[in-house]
Amino acid sequence: MPKRFVVPESDFPELPHSVGGFELAEALTTAAQQLHDTVTPHSTMRAAVRLAVRLLPGADHAGISVLERGNHRRTVAWTDEVVRAAETSHTSRDQPPYWNDLWHAPVVRLADSEADDGGDSLAGLGLRSALALRLRADKRRVTVLTAYARKPRAFDEAATRIGRLFTAHVSLALDSATVREQLTEAMRTRDLIGQATGILMERLNIDAAEAFDSLVRASQRENVKLRDLARRIVDANNTT
Repeated sequence: MPKRFVVPESDFPELPHSVGGFELAEALTTAAQQLHDTVTPHSTMRAAVRLAVRLLPGADHAGISVLERGNHRRTVAWTDEVVRAAETSHTSRDQPPYWNDLWHAPVVRLADSEADDGGDSLAGLGLRSALALRLRADKRRVTVLTAYARKPRAFDEAATRIGRLFTAHVSLALDSATVREQLTEAMRTRDLIGQATGILMERLNIDAAEAFDSLVRASQRENVKLRDLARRIVDANNTT
């Protein structure tokens, strides 16, 4: 039996009643509510790793990392320091094989780190098995939630199916939080540009359209983002 299991998309039918039932549905509903109550993508991911340990059978720890082309990995949320150690203990040339599998498979299970190639660093930290679930993916990067267990073969088919259902909620909440953050930033940028335009109107004795055009031309001339130039003008005005 192979020690590493790559699970294709088609292997996930509806969750059988014998695995889930009312308690699982209720737990996932509660988790979804907690995820959607978060404000930023970072707070969503912090909530997700905590919930993963509570929801996924066998999970002792969890983390979320971003894998980029060229074998670069950045850990963005974790339940405890052992996860950070596990996910930062590899160089770009020394990565567990299951990390690479995540580029073309939505789920990868590591059955036993002591028996699988590339799992030595996990075994050294007392982490014997892992369940890696893809949250987001594009051509340049993959965002992955990984649950870790201190026992070998901790994650079975049921845990994998529950993980898939849970990460679907995480992905939706993450998208929602990202949109909210972008809208908030857009409103802040609009207000900042409005303040800078007002300052230029007063200083140069020009109307709003002329002030905005002046701001745009200066942004292009100095090769600076309009938002950053507006912030510079506002900050300079506040210190005078």
